[in-house]
Amino acid sequence: MSITVGFVSLGCAKNRVDCEMMMSKVREGGYRLIEDAAQADIAVINTCGFIESAKRESIDEILELSKLKEEGKIKKIIVTGCLAQRYAEEIRTLIPEADVVIGLGANGDICDAISKSLDGEIVESFPDVSLMPLDGKRVQSTLSHYAYLRVADGCDNCCTYCAIPLIRGHFRSRKMENIIEEAKHLVNNGVKELNVIAQDTTRYGEDIYGKLMLPELLKELCKIENLEWVRIMYCYPDRITDELIKTIKNEEKIVKYIDIPLQHCNGEVLQNMNRKGDKETLTKLIEKIRKEIPQITLRTTFIAGFPGETDEQFTELSQFVEDMKFERMGCFAYSLEEDTKASLMSNQIDEDIKAERSRIINEQQAIIMQNNCEKYIGKTIDVLVEGFDRYAECYFGRSASDAPEVDPCVFFTINGDKPRSGDIVKVTVTDYLDCDLVGEMEA
Repeated sequence: MSITVGFVSLGCAKNRVDCEMMMSKVREGGYRLIEDAAQADIAVINTCGFIESAKRESIDEILELSKLKEEGKIKKIIVTGCLAQRYAEEIRTLIPEADVVIGLGANGDICDAISKSLDGEIVESFPDVSLMPLDGKRVQSTLSHYAYLRVADGCDNCCTYCAIPLIRGHFRSRKMENIIEEAKHLVNNGVKELNVIAQDTTRYGEDIYGKLMLPELLKELCKIENLEWVRIMYCYPDRITDELIKTIKNEEKIVKYIDIPLQHCNGEVLQNMNRKGDKETLTKLIEKIRKEIPQITLRTTFIAGFPGETDEQFTELSQFVEDMKFERMGCFAYSLEEDTKASLMSNQIDEDIKAERSRIINEQQAIIMQNNCEKYIGKTIDVLVEGFDRYAECYFGRSASDAPEVDPCVFFTINGDKPRSGDIVKVTVTDYLDCDLVGEMEA
């Protein structure tokens, strides 16, 4: 009977792609993949180490599986991912139950690590992060009709609050032909929606081709037969060019949706974050995008309570959110990350104040999104079907305005043929619940 391996992937979509590539390696190595890591012979935890809450989630998962190992239900525990890359020594010391701790550069050697652990070795491997494979086969772990398409990894923006450059290294683009080949393979396997991701998607190609190549890549993706939607995530505001805006506007398969993590609007705060711009320049960018693409959905994120953020600067951020009325937005309390420049700043803000500021912004946004939902009542929209909710006794899916995992859903009833997961159907909106739309599918 073959050895079973179960994966737990935590954190962002980029981490999920890492996990899918390791899953493919494991399957090709002759091991049997199962969905529930708690039921497997070998549990692989692909950790996140981005912010404090993500670290805690990763550690809790390792500890939970360690209990199962003590009970004899799991044979080996393998820890990889960003937390392993950043805190290898601490994991080895505090969690001796981990049989394998490997960094990102060793992802391609996952089978070798499993084999050695089964032979009784305690494995630690931390080759240079640049050795982490960006190309290769994947075992898709999302629903069958959508997938993430990673076009680059690493980051050179060096925002003062962010540990990603410390963990994942310099920005590295993939060759366009490799990306297109992978995209075609995913679509041939039933994927209808590709979500284009990287730490900084808009920088794609600069390191290989000497210029920003995202528009060209998007145009090539849109040529793929049977691909319905292309969505762009993680766009850096300074690199949203007129050419990119024109491409999004003119290519029918590109959903009119841009994810632009702005982080703040005050010029001094942004400068302290090692980011460019201020309220005026960001307002001009948003106005330009909305003028060129009137039906656009803009998603962003903000950080409240960054070191030194004054009451006046926070009020400016709050007013900016009110004025811009982003269709999708999340605000997070600043998380102090060791070894970052922001962690050394002397003017850290009290945890309660940070939490209160983020709560205020998120409550503002909830009202904005509910008002936005009102505008949809009576309209008919395209919905990508995700499944059937047996508790709500209706189907659910996502509109072009909703990215997977982070945005609201559309719940709808039917009075005709049952739709299948992955179908794109017409839904007439009749109501909303919180920020989710509710409607009825056209017969």
